[in-house]
Amino acid sequence: MTSKHELRASMRALRKRLAEVDNEAAERAAGHAGALPTGDAVALYRAMGSELDTDALAVALHQAGRRLCLPVVIERDAAMIFRAWAPGEPLELDAAGCPAPLPLAEAVTPDLILTPLLAFDAHGGRLGQGGGYYDRTFAVLPGAVRVGFAYAGQEVERLALEPHDMRLHGVLTEKGYRAVQ
Repeated sequence: MTSKHELRASMRALRKRLAEVDNEAAERAAGHAGALPTGDAVALYRAMGSELDTDALAVALHQAGRRLCLPVVIERDAAMIFRAWAPGEPLELDAAGCPAPLPLAEAVTPDLILTPLLAFDAHGGRLGQGGGYYDRTFAVLPGAVRVGFAYAGQEVERLALEPHDMRLHGVLTEKGYRAVQ
């Protein structure tokens, strides 16, 4: 059986290949923004490395009247907080080195959280980077709808989940939005 460490390494390499061969995937995924579950406040993320870029999705959601926010790591072993943000507003690096809204931005509790991932399955399983930021955050915001944002090619047959792993409610890819049954 493949360890989580080995699976993360192979899925990182796969995501990098998918990003290299399909530079229009994020635009196509953003075209399906209207299929996302309802919710006034939507948390996105600022893509790093080969993560599916959220720029086009942010614009589509903003134009549709959704309120946007981004995660902010204040403490490395705690849940993230979210601050209001709109496309074009300035960002600074948070405690994890990720681009985040400035401290003066309003704190927001998102209704819908879009999360990056390395792999997902049809049962709501999500393999993250391994830092636990999203799992800790999902645990303190159990009412938020959790949606993976990924390349369709990141889907695997079945992920082995641990007790702390929170399942996704759906996944948005360049092929559309799919709710978990």
